Amino acid sequence: GRLIITNIRILWHSSTSPRINLSIGHNCILSTSTKVVNSKLKGTTQALQLLTISNGTRYEFIFTNLIPGNTRHFTSVMEVHKAYNSSRLYRELKLRCAIIHNKQLKILPQEQVVSTLMGVWNLSSDQGSLGTFHVSNVRFVWFADVNEGFNISLPYLQIESISIRDSKFGTALVITSSEASGAFVLGFKVDPEETLRNLYKELTSLHTVYSAKPVFGVEYKYSSGKEYTEHNNNLVEDYEALEEPKGEIGNTIVAYLADEGHSRDRPPVFSPELGLAVEQVKEG
Repeated sequence: GRLIITNIRILWHSSTSPRINLSIGHNCILSTSTKVVNSKLKGTTQALQLLTISNGTRYEFIFTNLIPGNTRHFTSVMEVHKAYNSSRLYRELKLRCAIIHNKQLKILPQEQVVSTLMGVWNLSSDQGSLGTFHVSNVRFVWFADVNEGFNISLPYLQIESISIRDSKFGTALVITSSEASGAFVLGFKVDPEETLRNLYKELTSLHTVYSAKPVFGVEYKYSSGKEYTEHNNNLVEDYEALEEPKGEIGNTIVAYLADEGHSRDRPPVFSPELGLAVEQVKEG
């Protein structure tokens, strides 16, 4: 098959039947490594091992390259996954993390600060906390003036809604995070009200722009050697197909469908595995 590596996932599909395919998001990958395996096609060879988890179930995937000694795809997978893990601030809600140093926001690569507001109240407590509000092209950040460790970083990717509501503190900016990030409801008080509404318009506009063209923060520059050229990416050495699927039906099912000499339907029998009555399977 063919292995495709992007900035957010890994794809594989069969060369003979593209509908047989696999998509693995980098967020599902627990670890990446290489190991020596015994291949039916090439004997002992090096393989890429991916340990993943989805909906609480763990999976293991092993990929081998048909070109002996060619491990450039393996290196790319591990490097891109490393870049993905190091760029989670672009995509995940963070509370009380090391994003501020000496009252200054640590700017991420590809991030541009649009505006900074002083004297913004965070309404998470009964008294409220006074702090600084940063707006960038990928997220907003607020931190307390008396304790920069008390902060929040929320990417536009995880914002469910932005609105202006009345609260016991007066008119407030309310930002709701997505269910995947905990469905937090964050309230901020900005004076005067005109500044609050300008901030609301700014965040709404940036959120719309980001939704149309998101910035995931995953950067990887692939540099190949002279022995590899772009047109060789899809070429492999001669190989022998062990099984050539005919259509999209597995061989086991085909054995039951190819019923030559069938004259009439067999009587139904109860299948405890399916919990249904099915036509009796032919002998053999």
